[in-house]
Amino acid sequence: MPTAHPLPVAPLRVLKRLTLILCGPLIFLFLAVAPSFCGQRRGFRGWYWRRVSRACSWLLWFLDIRVIISDSARAALAQDENSVIAVNHRSHLDGFAMLHVIPDQKWVTFGAKKELCRAALLKRGFQGAGLLEIDRENGRHALDSLTDAVAAMPPRRSPILFVEGTRSRTPGLPPFKPGAVLIAQATKRAVRPFVIIGSDKLLPRGAFLPKAGSITIDILDQITPDPSQSTDDNLATLRHAMAASYDAASGETTQLD
Repeated sequence: MPTAHPLPVAPLRVLKRLTLILCGPLIFLFLAVAPSFCGQRRGFRGWYWRRVSRACSWLLWFLDIRVIISDSARAALAQDENSVIAVNHRSHLDGFAMLHVIPDQKWVTFGAKKELCRAALLKRGFQGAGLLEIDRENGRHALDSLTDAVAAMPPRRSPILFVEGTRSRTPGLPPFKPGAVLIAQATKRAVRPFVIIGSDKLLPRGAFLPKAGSITIDILDQITPDPSQSTDDNLATLRHAMAASYDAASGETTQLD
């Protein structure tokens, strides 16, 4: 893995954060409004998510947070197709760190809970951005709707799914939800594991302002669900692979079945 460069001196860090306070709302407003007006234009979603990726890179730069990822991992991601991206969830910084490393050749989208997708002020924008609606109160319906949406995606677009369901509270990786594996099985896609390490050290639960520092992302080889095995067995294979990477980098220990 590449090593991070030294952090800037304290006065510069303060200046960068003050600049973020002034410029950040304008950038957020642009990203929030653009899908409502341009979401139906041809090619908009590819253009839009590249802009989101750039905005995430700016945000992390202003916060003096560096994302460490190998060149080989970036290259693999640029060539990635027919996958469902499965990522562990440690902090609110995870999504920003992920989008920071997504290359232009790769298209992605996130899921959002139904209440946000149908809110009057957000509905049109979320639809324009191509976010996937998730009904947390009806697991079967949510899975079916996500599966249909992923089946209709072009090969280079992948949904990003947090396999733990929510931010982890314990050391190591907690048990996974089966959604990513079930969708991969139903759509004949592979699972592409993303392992995020260190984001919870910079912005733990309950904290408002993140610390400066580094986040490591490890991108593992695609895992194709074995049709001869059960969903639980395929999920265990995924969790073992991600836990081996996470534990080795973090020094924590995941309790496996």
